[in-house]
Amino acid sequence: MGLGGCIILIAAGAILTFATDWDMQGVNLDVVGIILMAVGLIGVATFSSIARRRRVLMPPGSPVVEEERHHHHGRGYGGYE
Repeated sequence: MGLGGCIILIAAGAILTFATDWDMQGVNLDVVGIILMAVGLIGVATFSSIARRRRVLMPPGSPVVEEERHHHHGRGYGGYE
């Protein structure tokens, strides 16, 4: 689940908890909303920790190596021009 999905879970949980007053027999919508918000917050925390690990920090003054790319201007996909 991405960051957008986590934010949607938090929003849906907040709506169920704070903005509705529906009564369903056997289901407490306030608790369902709190659970959705908790799952969304756990997802945001997990997503941000994974994103932080993926980021590679280069020390200041380190050399930047640029690769030279070779483009082949051939005949296209099927070999025809």
